[in-house]
Amino acid sequence: METLRVERDDAVLRVTLARPERRNAFDAALIAELTEAFADVADARVVVLAGEGPSFCAGADVEWQRAAIDLSYDENVADALRLYRMLEAIDSCPAPVVARVQGYALGGGSGLVACADVALAAEDAVFGFSEVKLGIIPAVISPFVLARIGAAARRYFLSGERFDAPTALRIGLVHEVAADLDGALDHVVRELLSSGPEAARAAKRLVRERPGGEEAAHVAASLRTSPEGQEGLRAFLEKRRASWRSETDTAG
Repeated sequence: METLRVERDDAVLRVTLARPERRNAFDAALIAELTEAFADVADARVVVLAGEGPSFCAGADVEWQRAAIDLSYDENVADALRLYRMLEAIDSCPAPVVARVQGYALGGGSGLVACADVALAAEDAVFGFSEVKLGIIPAVISPFVLARIGAAARRYFLSGERFDAPTALRIGLVHEVAADLDGALDHVVRELLSSGPEAARAAKRLVRERPGGEEAAHVAASLRTSPEGQEGLRAFLEKRRASWRSETDTAG
């Protein structure tokens, strides 16, 4: 891949935007490669989404935007759908996705953050939905962002203003602001790896699908009677580590 670095570190898959000279801004190639990277994460237990260099993702690449000016209506629809499918691939990734955010996370970059299950921000991170400043709107990223920040979008979608990491934390776009971003990332990854592999994926589906009472009871029963559920419950009662936990695992 030309715009991404994809590395497997045991159970952790690391997907890093690798266009630091462009602040990891989106273009057609990056969109296609991100879609491909998240289409099949195999048996990874955690996926870390990061950006190389001083910024996470500064939104749309200027040259890509310039080329889009001359697209027809139908070509614009196709272009927007490619971006949507990329975001959907990240949002629906079966494994937990953790975003490591530093520097700029603007426009589509903030959209990426909204697609992560856990979003960790450096103290210097800057967010914003600046599309209105260009006479357009954040329509494609809106299904994912609205699910994350809800009514707060009424201000930030309309004003297009940039906001800092504490504000992103307050409105729910990120889950933690950390002085030591890599330390916070390591902690979250350890916690996720201490969970049952199938249980973590099932918990993600539970949040997305929100089953009703009777269906939820069947989901609970299927997990309790599964080999993983049986092992986890027996390990707890026998005061030992479950089979998926390493000897150095110190997570609670």
